[in-house]
Order: sequence, then C-alpha cells, then structure tokens
Amino acid sequence: MRRFCSLLLADCFAIMALCASASALDYTFAAPNVGLFAEPTSEHTVYVSSRDETNIDRSKNAALIPPRFGSPTSYTLNAGELLTPNLVQQQTQVTGSSIGSGVTILPSSTSAVVANPFTAVTVDSSTRTRFTSVTSDLYYDAGHIGTLKIPAIGLSVRVYQGTDSATLSKGAGHFTDTSIWNGNVAIAAHNRGVNNHFGKLHTLSVGDKITLTTKIGSRDYQVYSVAKIAADDLTVLNDSADNILTLVTCVADQPQYRWCVQARAT
Repeated sequence: MRRFCSLLLADCFAIMALCASASALDYTFAAPNVGLFAEPTSEHTVYVSSRDETNIDRSKNAALIPPRFGSPTSYTLNAGELLTPNLVQQQTQVTGSSIGSGVTILPSSTSAVVANPFTAVTVDSSTRTRFTSVTSDLYYDAGHIGTLKIPAIGLSVRVYQGTDSATLSKGAGHFTDTSIWNGNVAIAAHNRGVNNHFGKLHTLSVGDKITLTTKIGSRDYQVYSVAKIAADDLTVLNDSADNILTLVTCVADQPQYRWCVQARAT
C-alpha cells in the first residue's frame, strides 16, 4: 500500500510538471513587421520594394520578343521587338480598292502623329462606284444611323454620324467620308475611359463575327485582319470593291499607332 501511494504521488508530480511547462509556452499571432510579407525564414531579413510607376501596361500590347541569344542586345533591358505589331498571322491588307494577301507590316515608329486620330480625308463621292451615302432617311429617331454588334467581346453599340469628341462620347462614330452600306464602311470608337467601346477590339481573331444594322438592312461580316497601323495611315478608309467593315481605335500609350480590324461581308 505504501509503495502504491508513492507511485501515485510520483505520477501526480509528473503531471503537474507537464502542465506547468505547457502553460509556460508563449503563443503569439502578431502580424509581421511593416514592409515584410511574412516573417523571414532565414537569418537575413528580406525587404521588398519597387520604384515602378503604378500605371504600367502589362498586357500583351507591351510584351517584347527577346533579342536573339548571343546578339549584342541579348542582355539589354527592355530590348526586343513588340510581340503584337499584329495579332493575327497571314492577314490580308486592304490597299485602295483592291484586296491582296500578305502580312501587314508594322509601320515605322517615326510615323507622324495626327492631332485628331479619327480625321479622314475628304473625297468626292461622285467618282465612287461602290458607295452608299448617309441621307436623312437613314437616321433613327434616337439620332444614330446604325448598331454594331460584336459577340466575341460582348459589344453592342449605336453608331452615330461623325467622329468628333461629342459624337464618340455617345457611342461609335462613322467616318463621314466612307460608305454606310456598300463598299468600305469605316467606324471608330474610344478604347479607354467611360465610353471604351473598342477597348477589346484588338483581342478579336480571324473568323469572329460582326453585325452592322442600319435602316437599309442587317449585314454580317467576318474578321480577316487585326493589325496595328500608323496613326496617319488613312489607306484603310479607301473605297473597296468588296463589302468590308473597317473598325479603328487608338492604342494604349502608343499615340503613333492605331488598332485596325477589318471584316468582310459573308
């Protein structure tokens, strides 16, 4: 009995010791020091900082193809060619009234920057063979002359006559010197801000469907070209022997260029 009591007493002291050591443990959920993402796992404190500007274009528009390995600029920061001078390979390019095949080449960076990116050249419509003028009977009661729908980017926008700032603040604008039905129908819109209707225009792919509806009728087009062109390249507004649709918008942070999508009637 005495031996049993001794063993029992020893067990009690052992349990008390364990309890004391457990209660003495210090648990904390304190946040890491300012400037750290977490407590360092090595003996050296790691601080993360950046001097980059907050407004940086990190989309594929700003991506670069690195220089060839071993070339003089292979280790130069920000060296290389733009990944997307064109987003679609083997495109077709419209020149004047003829349509030829080939890849649209990125224009020189020395191209002039026009004051109004949506200003077209005045052309005598009497000399045109495939052209539909905008007449008073083509206006809807709301003041627009058509509706443009691009399912691939979830766009449905009204088209108004003209490409001035006031017009583009309402929706897309029709280049006044281009056709509204037969031939080349050219339309512009903003790509940023509140009315960024063409903000995703450059993400379209060959084969995507575009529908233009006017009082004359509704016509489906299929994209065949997505290209970056010079800001002063107005050849995309030229007449066409085919029924095509030309959509133009600015390029973010690259005022010398424009995105240009062209589609052919199906």
